[in-house]
Amino acid sequence: MDIAALSIGMSQASLQQAVSLQVFNIAKDTAEIQSQNMAQMLGQSPHPNLGKTLDIRV
Repeated sequence: MDIAALSIGMSQASLQQAVSLQVFNIAKDTAEIQSQNMAQMLGQSPHPNLGKTLDIRV
C-alpha cells in the first residue's frame, strides 16, 4: 500500500467534506433569508384577509 496515495486520498476526502459543509451552510443561510423575506412580504400584503379561507367542494 502506498502511503502517499493514501494520504492524498484522505486529504481529498477531507476537502470534499469541508466543501460540502460550506455549500450546505450557504444553502441554509439562503433559505433562512428567503423565508424571512416571504414572511415580511406576506405581512405587508395590501389585503391582509385575502386568502385566509379556502372554499372547496368535492
